[in-house]
Amino acid sequence: MKRIAALAVSASTLALLVAAPAFAQTVEETASVGDIVVTAQRRSESIRDVPFAVTAMNTETLAAVNAGGADILALAGRVPSLNVESSNGRYAPRFYIRGFGNVDFDFTASQPVSVVMDEVVLESVYLKGFPLFDVKQMEVLRGPQGTLFGRNTPAGVVKIDTTKPGDMFEGFGSLSMGNYGSVRAESGVTLPLND
Repeated sequence: MKRIAALAVSASTLALLVAAPAFAQTVEETASVGDIVVTAQRRSESIRDVPFAVTAMNTETLAAVNAGGADILALAGRVPSLNVESSNGRYAPRFYIRGFGNVDFDFTASQPVSVVMDEVVLESVYLKGFPLFDVKQMEVLRGPQGTLFGRNTPAGVVKIDTTKPGDMFEGFGSLSMGNYGSVRAESGVTLPLND
């Protein structure tokens, strides 16, 4: 018994002598995301300069969200304070920002969250169930946006900017397969026009 106690004391003493104090490590290079440019106030500016809450998702992020065949309903799990639900699958989704939305199932009811695609308001609930295709950037603007986007925006705006055509011939294509035989195919081509 004395031998085990002496062994424990000597092991503890050795551990205390060998242990060196922990020093904080200095990081020489800081990780930087870069400047995120948004058009939340109808002009291009840094996301840090926008005076209200904005979440921006670029093409790569949206491609990762949609890789498994997801649709606009998948945004609910990716954007803080945003909930998207539908009683009819992808058809006629209802948007809620910070819990503010309209639970009216009437298809002609105005919603307090507007969906704006390329500066065009998609007021009809039939138009809001579209698949996200060829999107350059999506911004979710929380809070009242009536001064910039008009009526039906007391909760906020889901602003979608699609990829604009360029001056060069280019294209893309993707094919993904998911569970239960679901397949998602997407392709696009830009053809430059002459004078």
